Amino acid sequence: MNKNNQHLTELILILFFLSSCNKPTDNNALDVNRNQVSQKERAYAQEADGEHDGGEEIREIHLSTSKFANLGIKVDALPVRSLSGNVKVNGKLALFPQHRATVTAILGANVTAINVIESERVKKGQLLAYLSHPNLTNLQAAYIRAYSQMQFLEKEYKREKKLYDEGVSSGKSYQQAYTNFLAKKGEVAGFEAQLIQLNIDARKTRTGIMLQNVPVVSPIDGYIEKVLVQTGQFVDPNATLFMIMNLDHIHADFMVFEKDVSEVKEGQRVTFRVESIPGKTLSAQIFAVGKNFEQAPRAVHVHAKIEQKEDLLIPGMYTYGEIHTGSSLVNALPEDAIVMEEGKSYIYMAQAQQEDGKTEWTFKPVEVITGISDDGWVEIKPVESLPENVQVAWNNAYYLIAEMKKGETSHEH
Repeated sequence: MNKNNQHLTELILILFFLSSCNKPTDNNALDVNRNQVSQKERAYAQEADGEHDGGEEIREIHLSTSKFANLGIKVDALPVRSLSGNVKVNGKLALFPQHRATVTAILGANVTAINVIESERVKKGQLLAYLSHPNLTNLQAAYIRAYSQMQFLEKEYKREKKLYDEGVSSGKSYQQAYTNFLAKKGEVAGFEAQLIQLNIDARKTRTGIMLQNVPVVSPIDGYIEKVLVQTGQFVDPNATLFMIMNLDHIHADFMVFEKDVSEVKEGQRVTFRVESIPGKTLSAQIFAVGKNFEQAPRAVHVHAKIEQKEDLLIPGMYTYGEIHTGSSLVNALPEDAIVMEEGKSYIYMAQAQQEDGKTEWTFKPVEVITGISDDGWVEIKPVESLPENVQVAWNNAYYLIAEMKKGETSHEH
């Protein structure tokens, strides 16, 4: 018979004895005895169910010198480092509109030649294609006629002015000549504007030189993004012929969520990656922070100038990285010195003890709150103040927690 069963047998005998010896009218005495028995029952039941605390949980790890050396643990003082705060961002590579160009047909015409292909690099003013159509010839002929008439009307106006100044001619004749000259001069200016848009030299046209094939030239430096016509095709007025982009001005367009906007400023450094250059980290500097929130998600655009010129950077490519919001001096440890356990972060306080000529290392977990992280280092804020000149483990925190769990398991058995 074990101890617990023996206790229960004693209780039954006591109850039997009380029920046979006490008078039925002595209710107060009976209640007192029952209370005493009830308290004993609860105590025995708790002991039988194992509700008593079996001892404090082991929270310290003891390592011999050899074990300490085998684990390769580094112990040193808690350092102070200058860490940069980081804001995680993603976005894409982009170009502003002024660094893109759409080349259009001013007048309806046929494409007689195409001199470039997609992805080819071009310079501002470089020949892209030729257009030809009777409308283009008629425009040049109309300009020559209008220019000749303007010259005649200018002479007529000057003659009438001289006569008017001498009092020979009436003011009406002078005013009419002046009006005719101004009207024709405006018409000539309109033709010249069209010729300039068609890249036709008006000065040569005045001499009678008329182009059958009108050149189409690039308005900017850049790369041919798209060729949207074919040789012999008729294109309507204002139809798009080519699209050009200047990749020298490509930048990173990041999205910063509303909660992080207050930390982001012009001039801050960004490190990021793109899928087209695997394994390489690029850097950029913020030159503009948007003032308008996107609604889905609520975020602002942040534009950053890329510091490295890479040929594989193309607008629209996905980017992800970190904005470094500023440096501050904080207590910090390498990531390997911090361990997560049940949603909390811990570091290990270390102490060396000499016993019988041997060194034993004791490690005790200390709860901390983590802050900013930068280049493998993490800011730590102990929940409770640490002793002065405390020594801590700088690495292998997960090995230490594994050792601690082994110790707890062996203690339970």
